[in-house]
Amino acid sequence: MKKVLYLVSAIIGTTLNIFSQNANPLDTKVYGKLENALQASNATQLNLRDQHLFYIPDEIKNLKDLTFLNLMRNNLERWDSSVFFLKKLEVLNLKLNSLNYIPNEIGSLKQLIRLNLADNNISYIPDDIGELVNLRFLHLSTNKITSLPKSIGNCTSLEVLELNNNQLSYLPETIANLSDLKTLNLGYNQFYELDEKWTLLEKIEELNIEYNHLRLLPDEIKYLKNIKTLILNNNNLQELPEVLTHLTSLELLILSHNNLTKLPDNLENMTQLRTLILLHNPLSKKEKNRIKNAFLNCKVYMD
Repeated sequence: MKKVLYLVSAIIGTTLNIFSQNANPLDTKVYGKLENALQASNATQLNLRDQHLFYIPDEIKNLKDLTFLNLMRNNLERWDSSVFFLKKLEVLNLKLNSLNYIPNEIGSLKQLIRLNLADNNISYIPDDIGELVNLRFLHLSTNKITSLPKSIGNCTSLEVLELNNNQLSYLPETIANLSDLKTLNLGYNQFYELDEKWTLLEKIEELNIEYNHLRLLPDEIKYLKNIKTLILNNNNLQELPEVLTHLTSLELLILSHNNLTKLPDNLENMTQLRTLILLHNPLSKKEKNRIKNAFLNCKVYMD
């Protein structure tokens, strides 16, 4: 079973992360050394990952045309002002450093499309994040974040929001303003309920709330008509709403490690479901047989 979950996670994660770490060498040259980029007249892509940097070189501010900057897996503990001179920056990757805050100046990088700050020590998100109206991908997983500012609702171009492995117990109501959001990852946090406001995100295709404390799902979940992946394993779910079967676009449903004794009626309505993982739930033999008979074209994993 570990193998099954690993493969599922790998498939989901690969699509989300592949462009957050890599430049596009097919479009233009990617420089791996700052001095070479400075010698060029119009360098646009700079990859300084894994270079044991303790600070962002001040000279970087002279690369006025830079659109891609990768500083992943260095030793950065602070933000140097030089990065905020890069007004054309579209992709900024600072994953796997030791940053513990995001400065207010982040709002000055108004052309940002992707911001990757995963795997740091960040505990606070400034209101200025709301200035990034062109942002489509925001990666904040594996930090120490306890709340998001209401201004996150101004980032209306967001398509992917990764907040897994933090200390969140709620999201601001303005999250409902993210009408283009397709992926929301809230796994490994402290949520006790799925807020009905989240169901206003009609374009959501993937919702991950694994390893939280959910006890029930609201009936409003039926409004997530475009959802394809719903991950709810390792919660405290004892029952599911009958309207869950209204999610007819659902392809992957993970419910393992809950307290479910029964699934909703009319399971046959979920015609697009291809994988259902129900391991470690107290299902009766009769219920297991009913589930198997309802999903003849779906891989069902049960104890």
